[in-house]
Amino acid sequence: MNPFLNMDGDILLFLQDHVRNPICDFFFKLITHLGDAGIFWIILTLVLLCFKQTRKAGVCSCIALLGSVILNNMILKPLVARPRPFWHGDTFDAKGMVTNVEGLKCIVKEAKDYSFPSGHTGASFASAVALYPNLKKRYSIPLLILAALIAFSRLYIGIHYPTDVLAGLIDGIFLGIMAVLICNFIYRKMEEKKQASELKG
Repeated sequence: MNPFLNMDGDILLFLQDHVRNPICDFFFKLITHLGDAGIFWIILTLVLLCFKQTRKAGVCSCIALLGSVILNNMILKPLVARPRPFWHGDTFDAKGMVTNVEGLKCIVKEAKDYSFPSGHTGASFASAVALYPNLKKRYSIPLLILAALIAFSRLYIGIHYPTDVLAGLIDGIFLGIMAVLICNFIYRKMEEKKQASELKG
């Protein structure tokens, strides 16, 4: 394993050996399950779509989450095909390097799909960033904090490399921003069409 991959794995081993404890184990297991299949963000999006005053926020989040599924789960994960850090045995990446972290234990049910990028992180930041300009700060800031906690939980429980989470963070922010731009464009066009219709009427 090259020095960069060693550092990637050493961070996980440091968290396992020096940070994990029963209280944090319980907390971060709970936090990480909020991101399973994007369930928290999907439910939140559906709730927002139900009310006129928050519908635009819901549309933005929906676009961001769809983008995350396509980019992370359908394109990047199978393309990169990076093994999970806790997969042990004769596990090799595309270049023939052993990629597991010896001694690392995952403390939740072990995932069977590929590791890069972190889908939990990508979906969480995509939705939270998309919602940020569309909700009051007393709601949007806690959502960003939750996204960060979900991202860190993926490292804490030992299910992702730090670079997996970093990639999910970056593409999540990008997708969130793109969703806001697309949503604003759609709503602007709808408003222009409405105004044009009123003038004709």
